[in-house]
Parts: sequence; structure tokens; C-alpha cells
Amino acid sequence: MALTDRDLAELRARVEHAGPVTVPVARQPSHTVYVPASAFTAATVGEWANEARALVRDHGRPPFPDDIVEMVLAKLVTTPIEDLRVDFEDGYGRRPDAEEDAHATAAGTALRTDPPPFFGLRCKSLEPALVLRAARTVDLFLTALGPPPPGFVITFPKATSVASAEAAVLLCHQLEHAHGLADGTLQFELQVETPQAILGPDGRSPLPEMIVAAQGRLTGLHYGTYDYSTALGVAPSYQSLEHPVADHAKSVMQVAVAGTGVDIADGSTNVIPAGTSEEVHRAWALHARLVRRSLERGIYQGWDLHPGHLVTRWGATFEFYRDGVDEAVRRLGHYLGRRVRGHLDEPATARAMARFLLRGLHCGALRPGDVRHPVDVLEAL
Repeated sequence: MALTDRDLAELRARVEHAGPVTVPVARQPSHTVYVPASAFTAATVGEWANEARALVRDHGRPPFPDDIVEMVLAKLVTTPIEDLRVDFEDGYGRRPDAEEDAHATAAGTALRTDPPPFFGLRCKSLEPALVLRAARTVDLFLTALGPPPPGFVITFPKATSVASAEAAVLLCHQLEHAHGLADGTLQFELQVETPQAILGPDGRSPLPEMIVAAQGRLTGLHYGTYDYSTALGVAPSYQSLEHPVADHAKSVMQVAVAGTGVDIADGSTNVIPAGTSEEVHRAWALHARLVRRSLERGIYQGWDLHPGHLVTRWGATFEFYRDGVDEAVRRLGHYLGRRVRGHLDEPATARAMARFLLRGLHCGALRPGDVRHPVDVLEAL
């Protein structure tokens, strides 16, 4: 061997901090429901579920096979909302301080018992004119809530630069100190709804640096459909999750978070299932298609703004995983058994199939029996 021990030691030292790219397997909610703080009470989750079921009862079954519809109706009983965000920003507006104070306290109190698996609040942005209002709202919310359980997250809107992430970290640290919480307890999301968050003045995306600046507190980047589209001059009639400017922004977001443990979430549609049966079914068909489109593009979470969206959120999500489970199980089984049958899959593809199955298990689309060997799924990750 021609290489010396010194050569090898130098090489080892050079790659010491270049670890492998890993993808965490923590559960990600399938959606986030936004409810204005002025409309939120402890009964909101149940009311949304009841309204979703009433739409099915009054307007007919949604556009899914019968077995999927039955799964949706069951989900509306058990966990209709996986992730809830009490909204103090665009969906809430500017109000007198005393009124927002009262709503922040009421929301925190309401969520002390039996919250969804994931929940939190969206405060106002951390820009100079609003930062003190944002801090006060989160402070009062936490005072009423008490020590937050796992799954609690703060959403900071209109992130534009590394400074946005740094300000969020500082506020979280201050809140932890003020409320006697352990360092790192509070985690947050950043909303990507400005062009500056996708492309900075130096011609680079600031998102990777924002992730680093978040110091491990960042759980997700959420795309803001309408603010972003408006900023790029897209006319209201054409603002959509599937507009090319939206696809470009989300592609940049996907690249930025890859291997970091940070999730991304798609935005919302403002077309709601309300009115006549024809209007309800038209809105359902649109929402179902948009949910499926995001899933097929590797975006596993999105926003829902209306109880009727729960019907198609769960219908499209369940159908996506049910459609793919047989192939994923078969190919993963062949890979783990070192059998070549139709596909010559690589380790990365095996991990993708395992994550697909695990996501399906997490949201309830799949049962352990569907996967056959859940332990093998975890080993493949």
C-alpha cells in the first residue's frame, strides 16, 4: 500500500465533520388547520368535525371509493385535526391590544386539556412595527397554557432573511427564561411568503442559513400561497398552489431542508366547499386534486382553512397511501430479501419506500397488518 499512515490520518481529519446525510423519521402531521383566534374555543375541533360530517350528509359522498369514504368518516371521529394553529395574524387582523390579550389568554386556556397531537399559534410577524405585539401574544398564550407539551410550535410569518430566524430564536430563549422552561423547549416554524426568503440580494437563497441560524429549533418551513403570489404580481384569479411561481418556491424549499430534519408544508386553497351541492363537490374535487398533487411531489403537509377541507384532506391522503402500499411493500420486501424482481432498487429508494409506509401508518391510512413487517420498515430507514 502506497499511502502512509500520515496520509490516511490527514484524510480522516479532513472528513471528520462531513457526516452522512440522514433523514429523520419523526412523525409529521398531514395538515395544519388555521382558525382565527377570535373564533377559537375549546369546542372548535369538535365543531369542525361535525360540520365536515354534515357536508357529507347533506351534499352526498365525496369523490373517493366507498372504503376511503368510510375511513374519512372514522378519522373525523378519532382525529379530525392533527395539527391546529390559532391564528393571530392575517386570519385575525389588527385589533385593540386588550382584545388580542383576551383572545391569547382564552386560546391558551382552551388548549390546556385535550389538544390535538400538534398545535400552537401563529403570532404577528417579527418586523419592527409588530414585534412587541407578537411577543406579548405568545407570552400571554404560554402563561395561560402552562408548560407546553410535545407537539407545540410557534409559527412566525413573513420570514425574509437570516435575521428573521435569529429574532425567533431570541424570543424563544427569552420566553423560556421568563416561563421557567428548559432551554430548547420552544420550537418554531417560519412562513416562506416573500420573494426575499427564496432569493436574497446576493443571488443566493437565504433558507439554508436561516435553518442553521435557528439553532435546532426550526421544525418546518410553510409556503404562503397568497402573499407570495401577490408579491410576484400574480393576478388573484390565478393564485394557486399549482402556479409555476409556487412550484419554484417550494422546489427551493425542498432542496434547502433536505437532510436537515426540517419539514416543509404547502399552503392553502381559498376555494371552500360551501353553497349548493354542485359548488361543494366542485370545491372538493379541486382540493382533493391539489392535496394529491402535493403528495406526489414529496410535500406531505398542507394548510386547511375550512371544515369541508377535512373531507378531501383525509380522502386524498388516504387514497394516496392505499394506492401505493402494495408496490411499496413488495419492492421493500424484495430489497430486504436481496431478491431482484422487476426493480433494481438502491438503498436510497428503499429508505423512500420505508418512509412512505411509515407516513401512511402515522396518519392512519395504513394499519400494521398492511405493512406486514413494521420492524423491517424501521430497519430500512
